[in-house]
Amino acid sequence: MKARQFGPQLTKDGTRFRLWAPAAKRIDVMLQQPHAMTRGNDGWYTADIAGVTAGARYKFRIDDEIDVPDPASDFQPDDVFGPSEVIDHASFAWRAGDWRGRPWQDAVIVEAHVGAFTPGGSYRTMIEHLDHLVETGITALELLPLADFAGSRNWGYDGVLWYAPDSAYGRPEDLKTLIDEAHLRGLMVMLDVVYNHFGPEGNYLGRYAPTFFTDAHTPWGSAIDYRVPEMRAFAIENALHWLRDYRFDGLRLDAVNSIVEPGGLSLLHDLSAAAGELAKATGRHIHLVLENGDNRASILDPAQDPPQGKYRAQWNDDYHHAWRVLMTGENQGYYGDYQRAPLQDIARSLSSGFVYQGEMSAFRRGARGEPSGALSPTAFINFLGNHDQIGNRPLGDRLESVARTEAIEAALAVMLLAPAIPMLFMGEEWGSKTPFPFFCDFKGDLANAVRQGRRSEYQWAYAEYGDEVPDALELWTFQSAVLDWDERRQAAPQKRLKLVRDLLAIRRKQIAPRLAGAAFGAASATLDGLLTADWRMGDGTTLALVANLSDREISHAATTSNGTPIWGSELNGRVPPWSVVWRLG
Repeated sequence: MKARQFGPQLTKDGTRFRLWAPAAKRIDVMLQQPHAMTRGNDGWYTADIAGVTAGARYKFRIDDEIDVPDPASDFQPDDVFGPSEVIDHASFAWRAGDWRGRPWQDAVIVEAHVGAFTPGGSYRTMIEHLDHLVETGITALELLPLADFAGSRNWGYDGVLWYAPDSAYGRPEDLKTLIDEAHLRGLMVMLDVVYNHFGPEGNYLGRYAPTFFTDAHTPWGSAIDYRVPEMRAFAIENALHWLRDYRFDGLRLDAVNSIVEPGGLSLLHDLSAAAGELAKATGRHIHLVLENGDNRASILDPAQDPPQGKYRAQWNDDYHHAWRVLMTGENQGYYGDYQRAPLQDIARSLSSGFVYQGEMSAFRRGARGEPSGALSPTAFINFLGNHDQIGNRPLGDRLESVARTEAIEAALAVMLLAPAIPMLFMGEEWGSKTPFPFFCDFKGDLANAVRQGRRSEYQWAYAEYGDEVPDALELWTFQSAVLDWDERRQAAPQKRLKLVRDLLAIRRKQIAPRLAGAAFGAASATLDGLLTADWRMGDGTTLALVANLSDREISHAATTSNGTPIWGSELNGRVPPWSVVWRLG
């Protein structure tokens, strides 16, 4: 593995500081006193300073004009505008020293926001509920982005200091303790990372390294130029930083279709290959997954272990959107692409992964996707809700608030036993109705711009709901998103939690051991609401699904198929409303 170029490096005598600042004429490291840095021909500034140890705080002074944090800061105790802190990653005493992870087919994911997962809102308070996740049958905890953002609350997609876990949730050793405790319980921990843009506040790279950016724009700001070797290394080293120094078991790369890279997908390839080298060197399972609106099946391969340029799986938005339209009838925005035949779209997703595999998307105004049926079902992460699909709604309301209980429970019975990798959003396992509205903590003109942008985007919602639409900048909006763990004690949440636990117990026993080598089969949907599907499992058995996703009993010969029921009752040719039966044989 190559040595890390960015960020401070502890030496036997002190600390070596490095900064790539090709547009700067002079750089000083600001400690108790300024220390001039030496410029090399390649735009790198370096300074070896004796006696500087872990815990030291520093900034870089650019051309005697502005003091900035280290762009590769390991920690920002006083937020993005404060000094950076030198961290000794090698000093942490890991307890789960023999942890090597779990194979991908074991994955049952829960997505969680650290600040909203518990009333304490910290890495350490999350530990209190790890046993609950294990008892539920969850095997992987996926954290929303942690890269340091401006303010005390944020979804995490406005990070500006990619290497520094945000101090709002605790110190680096607190995050490591959370991961260590998860590993001791057999839980994988994954991290959402953002490589398509920097946040809007606290990013100084344009001042001293403007070539990091192109003239192009993403929906969230200036595009990053990954043709620049240093910027490319900055992203790849960041991925390795989280995987090596914090021992995350994997990464979820946000909206990679918004990475502006002329010439193709080479950054994604090189990042995967670098992670694969780490996995090979350490004997670990490392899982890389994508969010990708382009539905590129060609860069997915869950069996490539360790990674060598491809990715385990992709979040399957198609699956979610079809279910949402079926259960709610919503047709705004991207849901319009699924309103014609949502049940048929669900069948297509169950039989070949994506719904859009090259067809024209009205919402995207062009062809979308690549054929995906030759992939393993485990190349797709299916869900009924996530931070985007809940939080990008004007009220941040969950499916529980807009769909019928029997429909949700049928959808869970399909998703949690199907061969694709299932993902829940925090609290979904007990049917939490806690909203997850968009929230942030910007100030001044930026705060006003966020407010105005949301009013423009959700004009119809403000016209209908008025002041009921949460103000993203208000503290109470964030507070409303904090999970109510006492809610689990109520009768309905207890019933839902038992359902999810029972389903995941069957998945653990009957499905997961057969997923290696599994393949898609056939699926179909009828106009009256009957859904059938089958898969060829890795051990040669056939997994078969029959579900009635309607309010009426259905008669159908498919209910007499072979196999032993592993979920649901014998149907004898008749399928009750909103019932689901799984067979294995």
